[in-house]
Amino acid sequence: MKYLIYFSFSFFLLACSANKAVTKAPEQTTPSTLPAINTEPEKIEETKLIKESSEAETPAINTPQETVSQTDIIEEITKKEIVATHTLWNDLLQKHVSGAGQVNYKAFKTDKAKLLSYIQVLNLIYTDASFTSLSREETLAFWINAYNALTVDLILKNYPVKSIKDIDKPWDQRFWKLGDKWFNLSDIEHEILRKMDEPRIHFAIVCASVSCPKLQNTAFTASNLETQLTNATKEFLSDSERNELSENSIKISKIFQWFSKDFKQDGDIIDFLNQYSNLDISAKAKKSYKDYNWNLNE
Repeated sequence: MKYLIYFSFSFFLLACSANKAVTKAPEQTTPSTLPAINTEPEKIEETKLIKESSEAETPAINTPQETVSQTDIIEEITKKEIVATHTLWNDLLQKHVSGAGQVNYKAFKTDKAKLLSYIQVLNLIYTDASFTSLSREETLAFWINAYNALTVDLILKNYPVKSIKDIDKPWDQRFWKLGDKWFNLSDIEHEILRKMDEPRIHFAIVCASVSCPKLQNTAFTASNLETQLTNATKEFLSDSERNELSENSIKISKIFQWFSKDFKQDGDIIDFLNQYSNLDISAKAKKSYKDYNWNLNE
């Protein structure tokens, strides 16, 4: 299955970067969407597309004098496998984000074409008929990864920049089209993710700032989502730069103030903190909020 995903993505990037017939690929300088891929002058190397339901190999696809349809390619890939792995995004995170969540935006910018390729993959998944039948875990993983990828894209569009707040209306700009709809970050956070009644998403999505939860350097996946959300929450709460917790006093992130109702589904904020911290915080603990550092997380 691992080889299926990598072969499928390789073929997808190859097909999407070709303009028409691939008798000879034109040279490109700065691609506006996907990276240019050089091919042999006479034909594309035969690629095996293997369906999970069969071990039989499909015929090699040659593309003389015609454009390879994105629909033809995506039909050969199980949509849920793409959503579950988000391989391309994971590779970018591993390459440009440290274990502490610091992002090397300067280096990330050199891989902008790959980021745009991933955003195109998100579009293909979103527009496929199977998208509405994804599980809750698959849907959460999709939108968490989408939010973080689009946030990075927003920073790269404006880099160098000292803070996301130096960008004009950063959460309201509709830069990204999925299907027929132009999305902004606010739509994804408030109209989609928050309505899924999972408060831990606040420690998975990031605002590219120092006081935000760190950008995880692995993509979220449906199969590991519960563990990833729990770990991200515990890690955020145990970070004294972002939260100071004790039995009788807490000085916590303003995330808990801005989105307080999200953390009161099964009690109050103290109950939530006790669920994911190593302390037994008193219900009468004195509460205050830390200043928020909006400097870029690099």
